[in-house]
Amino acid sequence: MLRTDLIAPIPELLHRNAAAHGAKVAYRDAQTCVSYAKLFERTGRLAAHLADAGIEANDAVAIMLPNSVAWAESCLAVTRAGAIGVPISYDATETEVAYRLADANCKAVFTTGERGDLVARLQTSSAPDLRALIVTDRGACSAAALRYEHLATAPAKSAPRDPASLHDTSFILYTSGTTGRAKGVRLTVHGMLWIAAACWAPITGLCERDILLSPLPLFHSYALNLTVLGVLATSASAHIMERFSTSEAVRLLASGEFTYFPGVPTMFHYLLQATRGEPGLKFPNLRLCISAGAIMPATLNRDFEERFGIQLLDGYGITETSTMVIMNWPSGVRIMGSCGIPLPGLAVRIVDASAADVPPGTEGELIIRGPSVMPGYHNKPEETRNALRAGWYHTGDLAKCDENGFVTITGRLKELIIRGGQNIAPAEIEEVVNGFAAVLDSAVVGIAHEHLGEVPALFVVPRPQHAIESEALLAHCRKHLSAYKVPHVVRLIAEIPRTGSGKIIRYKLRELIEA
Repeated sequence: MLRTDLIAPIPELLHRNAAAHGAKVAYRDAQTCVSYAKLFERTGRLAAHLADAGIEANDAVAIMLPNSVAWAESCLAVTRAGAIGVPISYDATETEVAYRLADANCKAVFTTGERGDLVARLQTSSAPDLRALIVTDRGACSAAALRYEHLATAPAKSAPRDPASLHDTSFILYTSGTTGRAKGVRLTVHGMLWIAAACWAPITGLCERDILLSPLPLFHSYALNLTVLGVLATSASAHIMERFSTSEAVRLLASGEFTYFPGVPTMFHYLLQATRGEPGLKFPNLRLCISAGAIMPATLNRDFEERFGIQLLDGYGITETSTMVIMNWPSGVRIMGSCGIPLPGLAVRIVDASAADVPPGTEGELIIRGPSVMPGYHNKPEETRNALRAGWYHTGDLAKCDENGFVTITGRLKELIIRGGQNIAPAEIEEVVNGFAAVLDSAVVGIAHEHLGEVPALFVVPRPQHAIESEALLAHCRKHLSAYKVPHVVRLIAEIPRTGSGKIIRYKLRELIEA
């Protein structure tokens, strides 16, 4: 059942595919494509040039590119250089980029010309040890920088290190935490490819005959694991969309070229809504859709399958476990609304506050143990100790399990808001809002949204003799936060309800919205 042959060093997988499928397209986007033979060649040259630039083994290298072939090439090249890949959202604000560059101590950055000057500006404050700025030809860059395409095609003095180790930290992925500051999750090649061996290949049947259409943001663990590493491990092909567009996704899926489509629940909702007036529209040759990132409503799952006649398999995954933990299978019984059963080889428990297992049907916290669990958080020993206890990762998610082992996610112990599959920490928004001159206090809660699942709602207490203009406050938020984190609703309030110890009583704020 486990495809352990898929768990191999990245250089070995690249060489294996170049030899067996050299002419086959590995990744493509709207502008370009790369074959498996060229992928092996180009990633080797990029990795060698990183060494020429002074990048040592275990140095951190940021990847701040839009979804593209270059993103996949850069990621694999960093691994071949023996360095640690640090994906950063291309749409991240200057504040968010600065924090990640500093926290990971990045020594090199892959980005576009249009973002190159931003990185150069941050070098003094956030990346003092930056040795290489590598830019693509998208936009102009006035700062001194190495040119991506030249490095990918020109011979280098060094050779790629091509490390054989599977268990060293190879990626640091930043995920929102309840403290507000994003936490860097350390992940290994072994843990990431174990998901391909235990889930993508044996459960979803991902193989060399598949062509994925992937709208997922590559800086997320879900896309990095499936669209980049899963495709490589199984010798499949991927068409990488720069970002999700309902009309473009419908056009591409209707072409009949694609066999496999991963997304988040919001995307499947939009596809369903966009095609309601075209009952004859089909997605020929599309054999499977995968959903993760947020809870899939049973009605949406059922309606999508009835409309298109294509299985939509829901699963549950988190960054700290290299993504997938629980998955529905395409054969056998499925319980709509359940995310399925645990992957083979993973131990999953649902426990009460004393860490005792709860009986079937009872809600408790989901905890996990297995080969895909992270080694820990980067530079955060206390958070690591709190999350990893006696070998078990405590997710903070609430779940229940039926007598047949099907798990349903019911909520979160954590306060994270999940907006269309994107994690948002209330404290991160509150920190930005409290920096606005007219704000005395603030609190953020998640409220239900028909299409996105949840959106952030902001409550603010004005300073005495100050008026708060909602639009000015939201403009302040847009300056310091990614677009998906900007509050959907702003409410003025006389006082934020808090416990005696100062913790926000968020349910009382939700009640005000619902009322």
